[in-house]
Amino acid sequence: MSFDGVFTHVMVQELDQLISGRISKIHQPYENEVVLVIRANGKNQRLLLSAHPSYARIQLTNIAYSNPGTPPTFAMMLRKHLEGGILENIEQIENDRVVHFTINKRDELGDQQKLVLIVELMGRHSTIVLVNQTSGKILDAIKHIGPSQNSYRSILPGSTYVTPPSQEQINPFKANKEQVFEIVSTAEKLTGKYLQQNFQGLGRDTADELVYRLEEISNQKMAVWDNFWQEVQQPTPTLGKIKNKELFAPISFLTFEEKQSYDNLSQLLDAFYGEKAEKDRVKQLGNQLIKKVENEISRNQSKLAKRQQTLKDSENAEDFRRDGELLTTFMAQVPRGVDSVTLENYYEENQPIEIKLNPALTTNQNAQKYFHRYQKLKNAVKLIDAQIKEAQEEINYLESILAQLEIAGPMDIDVIREELIASGYLKKRSQKKNRQHKPSQPEKFIASDGTTILVGKNNLQNDQLTLKKARKTDIWLHAKNIPGSHVIIRSDNPSEKTLLEAAELAAYFSKYRQSAQVPVDYVQVKFVHKPNGAKPGFVIYENQKTLFVTPEETTIQQLKNNTEN
Repeated sequence: MSFDGVFTHVMVQELDQLISGRISKIHQPYENEVVLVIRANGKNQRLLLSAHPSYARIQLTNIAYSNPGTPPTFAMMLRKHLEGGILENIEQIENDRVVHFTINKRDELGDQQKLVLIVELMGRHSTIVLVNQTSGKILDAIKHIGPSQNSYRSILPGSTYVTPPSQEQINPFKANKEQVFEIVSTAEKLTGKYLQQNFQGLGRDTADELVYRLEEISNQKMAVWDNFWQEVQQPTPTLGKIKNKELFAPISFLTFEEKQSYDNLSQLLDAFYGEKAEKDRVKQLGNQLIKKVENEISRNQSKLAKRQQTLKDSENAEDFRRDGELLTTFMAQVPRGVDSVTLENYYEENQPIEIKLNPALTTNQNAQKYFHRYQKLKNAVKLIDAQIKEAQEEINYLESILAQLEIAGPMDIDVIREELIASGYLKKRSQKKNRQHKPSQPEKFIASDGTTILVGKNNLQNDQLTLKKARKTDIWLHAKNIPGSHVIIRSDNPSEKTLLEAAELAAYFSKYRQSAQVPVDYVQVKFVHKPNGAKPGFVIYENQKTLFVTPEETTIQQLKNNTEN
């Protein structure tokens, strides 16, 4: 289901708990998203307002977001006007995907002023606009839209705010029985598209569900209609599937093939959007890194292929020497300007052999060319094995970086960039433009029995964790033959449950996090060694044992929650 007008309606009801709350902090972690920390009912709650083209929504969230070192201009404007303000009202405009947050705040002179933070959830046209309620003027917007982009309205600081074009359809929450009966009963064919054309704010999934219910009990259409909207007013947030497509809804749809319920709408959206939105953010934030690493892998693969071809050619090096010697011996028998010649091969009982020639060269020059190729291959073969090994190690290392980017969260991107800078693949950023950051630290988890488990999130952390921080008697874990994180259990004799939880962490923070039965090796740290000159994160080990685990998101989250409690 899209975040349609119906879902917006019930979400606004859920957010009523924030009314009279004070806005204490404002962050803009990403280009299209704002987080307001609101103190209401004795606790801080994070209100996420997203104008993302694909994931536009409003909700309370428990997902942690990393904030940029320098706040964006829009965030600074919101802080200036809204921090310390009281949220007085939350209103949905009709059944549209437009929500007004009215905030009361004293200005610099101490006078009360009312501001409206308007969130328009309209796909790629989604936006967030701050408006002075009295003057109707726009103070700022998360996306600036000039008259050349939209002739109907401009969204620029100083412009008068113009509402989106109004819809002519009927608000289903306010429709009277006569209107509904006429629309439903006069339809040639009742379809989801037909309901969308007549009722405001219906997403296609909602409309299709309504049609399914109306046709299931076709002789009681009005009762079915009333029951549907009564059910919506008492939400039972549900995640379901229709033809293997995952959808969310404010109630349990009868058309869902698989269902999972949640305590509230915001929890449902965290479950549905959390990983999708995170992957999208990682793609945006890490796109430059991914492209750089992929280019480096491609370059090294090309280098490896050339070296392997050179090694293959070296097997024929003696043939080049032989041809050169035969040309030198029978120089007088070789006509000038031919592209090949057949001579007796005295190395193989004078069997005739054809030797290719360059017609533009003399016989002696052709012979010297064969000797040169022979000598080049003989010299290359002395180094080629080491060069092939070096190229393969480089590819393996870069593929481990790529695997880390695939499983990284937005807050891990800087950690991986840090490693690429340290390894010489990226230039160090100017210190004038960026604040100095302390080297990142491994992530900490707490097992069910209270044992500390540490997880490296990049290869520099992996080296630091395994080779310097860990005690020789600690237990080291890693997904078997798979790029992934080093995991350390701070214990020489962990319980079986702790061992399994740590193994799940090792599997989860590996390339195979979505797989079942991931093999994870474990051994005491004293049996783990780093070869001289090895790339960051690469180690060898012995005396290991192997566990097979299936990483579960709920287990990982619980181990994380144990740390925060």
